[in-house]
Amino acid sequence: MSKTAAPSADPQLANPLLTGPILPQLVRFALPNIGAMTMGSIAAIAETAYVGRLGVPALAGMAIVFPIIMLQMMLSAGAMGGGVSSAISRALGAGDKARADALATHALWIGLAAGLTVTLTMLVFGPALFRLIGGEGAALRQATAFASVAFLGSAGVWLTNLLGAVLRGAGNMRVPSATIFVISAMQVVVGGVLGLGLGPVPQFGMPGVAAGQVVAPACGALFLFFYLRSGRAAVRLSPATTPLSGKLFTDILKVGAMACVSPLQTVLTIVIVNRLVAGFGPTALAGYGIGTRLEFLLNPLAFAIGVASVPLVGNAVGAGMVARARRAAWMAAALAGGMLGLVGIGLALAPELWARMFTDDADTLAAAGLYFRWAGPGFGFFGFGMSLFFSSMAAGRVGGIVLAGTLRLVVVALGGFWLASISAPIWALFGLLGLGMLAYGLASVVAVRRSRWG
Repeated sequence: MSKTAAPSADPQLANPLLTGPILPQLVRFALPNIGAMTMGSIAAIAETAYVGRLGVPALAGMAIVFPIIMLQMMLSAGAMGGGVSSAISRALGAGDKARADALATHALWIGLAAGLTVTLTMLVFGPALFRLIGGEGAALRQATAFASVAFLGSAGVWLTNLLGAVLRGAGNMRVPSATIFVISAMQVVVGGVLGLGLGPVPQFGMPGVAAGQVVAPACGALFLFFYLRSGRAAVRLSPATTPLSGKLFTDILKVGAMACVSPLQTVLTIVIVNRLVAGFGPTALAGYGIGTRLEFLLNPLAFAIGVASVPLVGNAVGAGMVARARRAAWMAAALAGGMLGLVGIGLALAPELWARMFTDDADTLAAAGLYFRWAGPGFGFFGFGMSLFFSSMAAGRVGGIVLAGTLRLVVVALGGFWLASISAPIWALFGLLGLGMLAYGLASVVAVRRSRWG
């Protein structure tokens, strides 16, 4: 571990991210993120409810598109967004505001390029991709109808998440979190009005629900753009006067591009587990689905705490205060792991507290109970590893954490197919999921301890 002392430059000594107590700052940064992530989850649930009123084919179509929507969010907000935040925070920690300003402009161009690429890709190859996933007939038509509108807003999604990441890297969690909160609320309103046809507005069905994912992020991107141009933020956006630099693009992409492997691993793990659980019948799949609904709500919690560590870790690494950076990383991981661990252990002991919110069917409740009893104790390790993922991005050292995610994928994939080959009971598969989370958490600890920061 490096023992480089804190620099004595006045701008750095005046930086509260380098001198203030770590835990209170972590909590202060995490709370706005938790509120924004919660509202985002509500928006996703509301959209599903709207689609459910349009009929079973529409619901099946949404199930086909949803993983791609979530993948785009994980790539833009988590992976590439983490690369942006980490580069900004390290520059500010080093006292180089000019570099931070230039990095913000480069993040703008990355977001615009990525968003337009996603739009073009989905418009051209979307139907073929949905058929590959398993869509056919009416479900395929509904999926295509939704995607042909939703992915028109990809530039807004990427710009909102990357410009928000610029602010988070500078230690401003309130503005991007408030923006996400308002966007999510707007998405609920626009999708409901246009999708279901409320009042004098005609019903546009799936394209109407998808319109919320175009209008709301576009408004958010515009707001953040003008906010960063106004001079009110610690970083200023100046696209017209900032020359493009390959070194600055590399500073973002060397972390963000590698981190993009992690969401792909997560999606592949979900696909493999769904296929394995489906082999046990619809009841087991329904019970597993109840469990993953909770995971869907817990992941944003770990995300919120992990992102809160980015400005603290990045500023400290940029200033040469590596010991402080590591303390911030371990504190954030302990906070995320502890909160998710308490929920997981609580539901392992009393799974019906969650499962009965969705069903009274005895067999489905039994399957959900098995999931929580065997996989629940692993939630804390997953939260620990996910928080360290963001801290490692802030330090510019993400390779080891990506390998930790690879280990989880290998454990679940090889172990799952072996269990299927010997006709193991469903509880064994759920236990394997908990083991995969354990492996991910422990491997993340090893990766951070062995990684050289600074």
